[in-house]
Amino acid sequence: MLKVPQRGFLQSEYEYRLEKIQKSMFENKIDVILLTTQVDIEYYTGFKTQFLQSPTRPWYLLLPLNGKPQAIIPIIGESGMRETWIDDIQTWASPNPEDEGITLLTSSIKKLMKKFNTIGLPQGHETSLRMPILDYERLKKNLEKYYIKDVTNILRYSRYIKSKAEIEKIKYICEITSQGFKDLPSLLKVGQSERATCQHFKKHLLTLGVDDSPYLISGSGQNGYGSIIMGPSERILQDGDIFIIDTGSVYDSYFCDFDRNYALSYASDESKKAYDVVFKATDAGFDACQVGNSTTDVFKAMNTIMQKGGALGNSVGRLGHGLGLQLTEWPSNTISDNTILEPGVVLTLEPGMEYLPGKEMVHEENVLITENGPVWLSQRADGELPIIK
Repeated sequence: MLKVPQRGFLQSEYEYRLEKIQKSMFENKIDVILLTTQVDIEYYTGFKTQFLQSPTRPWYLLLPLNGKPQAIIPIIGESGMRETWIDDIQTWASPNPEDEGITLLTSSIKKLMKKFNTIGLPQGHETSLRMPILDYERLKKNLEKYYIKDVTNILRYSRYIKSKAEIEKIKYICEITSQGFKDLPSLLKVGQSERATCQHFKKHLLTLGVDDSPYLISGSGQNGYGSIIMGPSERILQDGDIFIIDTGSVYDSYFCDFDRNYALSYASDESKKAYDVVFKATDAGFDACQVGNSTTDVFKAMNTIMQKGGALGNSVGRLGHGLGLQLTEWPSNTISDNTILEPGVVLTLEPGMEYLPGKEMVHEENVLITENGPVWLSQRADGELPIIK
């Protein structure tokens, strides 16, 4: 029986996150950081809502150099925010295109400009600004006497090492999803569409205890599949197909992200060999996941195995990535990333290769970096390509 982690976090967890980033803010001479995305706001407040899927209203969170975060949000979210540890909450009636909180936001930021006259804003790779561009231009004009500094790296490193409580949630969702994949062969059958198969799988994952499977894709084809991002489609599964299903399921906002491959009725020697190569590449990546090594070391370990195994190419561009509150997080396992691995880091290992023209084989697992070496979070896939008869 799996132990279900407690939902949410103790206030001390949020206090630690704030203390950590405020130390970086002081070192980088920043008075306040402006956050606008759902993930960033949740990470520092615990505020969970599906309402941010609507683009109508912007939401703002200010991380000051000293003191607790300040929320500047549409009034519709006030009661929910008051259930968190945040007590400085300012609201406005929204939608209000003439002033979507910009007056409030300007005033609040100015009051926090006490030491460095610098505002931090994530502006780099894998970041986004969740507010209208015209509103941002207006805000910049209101604050033109202050310097705006990119804090992409500061925010990256603040979430890079997971806490014990975060790891428990990721481990749990990996365990549930691993059980789902163990059960999947009973749901797989020739004559059924990719879409129907994924629907059955998602229903099963929900019965096992996932909160949702917002990312659930598949691909199939004779002797291999050609895409890992487009399905599920209405394509009917046939004898001789190779079928992949990849899921990012969620528990309490934290993701797993791994896949499994299956052959229907029979498999060619080429498919069996490709599966063996990416499986061994994953093992090599796992062995390279040592504290002090880099994401580039992990990439090279996996890529070497695939090149020796006859890979014709790789269309993904990376061989895994960070994992946590987002399905894909920084860093990336690439030839040039070079991020140093530390205890508490969670990564996906995702070697993929083209083994015949237009045919790919991709394998993915989730791992935790510890001082004593890497630990599998997802339960390891079968060592040989499973054939469903």
